[in-house]
Amino acid sequence: MIVVDGSREFDCILSGEQIAIGITSIWGDAVTVGRERRSVPARGNWAPTRRGVLVGGAAFIGAPAIVRAEQPFRFGLTPVFLTSDLDLLEALQRYLSVAMGNEVQLVLKRTYQEITSQLLSGLLDSAWICGFPFVAYRRELELVAVPVWRGKPTYQSYLLVGADRGDVSSIRDLRGDIHAFSDPDSNSGYLVTRALLAENRAKPQDFFRRTFFTYGHRNVVRAVAAGLAQSGSVDGYVWEVLSEAEPELTKLTKPAWRSERMGFPPIATSAGNAASEGIRRFQRALIDMPSDPTGRSVLGLLRLDGFATEDPSLFDSIARRVDLVRALG
Repeated sequence: MIVVDGSREFDCILSGEQIAIGITSIWGDAVTVGRERRSVPARGNWAPTRRGVLVGGAAFIGAPAIVRAEQPFRFGLTPVFLTSDLDLLEALQRYLSVAMGNEVQLVLKRTYQEITSQLLSGLLDSAWICGFPFVAYRRELELVAVPVWRGKPTYQSYLLVGADRGDVSSIRDLRGDIHAFSDPDSNSGYLVTRALLAENRAKPQDFFRRTFFTYGHRNVVRAVAAGLAQSGSVDGYVWEVLSEAEPELTKLTKPAWRSERMGFPPIATSAGNAASEGIRRFQRALIDMPSDPTGRSVLGLLRLDGFATEDPSLFDSIARRVDLVRALG
């Protein structure tokens, strides 16, 4: 089963309005639920906060922390990073269900904030999240697996501009732009750029003429290609995959700057669920993907080599960026 946020099927399983109660983003300055954005009181200094997500799960204290074999395994995804291509999702759901010997439900949510809140509250067994939420909630989350792309469990963030733009080599050349971000809880689509600005004692609202969130890396590429934004912050893996799949789109853009390599967006589970039999079988299914025909098909669609177990220290550079932005306030 594929459960899409806002669909009737999803509403029968859990009310989207229930999920909205008490949830704030990692940044603590807004909540995003479905297509609705709401303001909340700003905090005095910038810092990821566990309260926003943990309070959101307070209504679900009775939710089981350990996967039972007779229950569907719920795996959360978001189009911020992953495409919602039905062929890919159906192949992924089919492979995981067979490999685990248990029904797997793919739960699609619009933002990282929504996916992370459901993971921490026990409504999801595992989720494909971003490195930024992973380090922000390090005490509550455990790594399950990290994708391997082009032989490494790492990727880069790109600053994207139009293909016909003149020489641009650093973020300083983007001052005064209309700039597109992907998601406020994205590492490559927001945090990296915010950390670059922090190094120059600047903030997005002061540096750029205007900014907006697209809630999808592909949408950042589209915004820059169409001229809706003069520049954008994007996941380098997504841009490279789009260059193969949709070259007519990416040829209208170019990376003006690339970050160093960082831990690839991981698959995580809650700390209380990490030792469960369901997570053990899920992790094994991910690692064994290259040896199965359907698994290889999924990896081919994702342009990934496979999945591997990695040490959390892989995400230390992301944690340092969080500290840098926090220091600026």
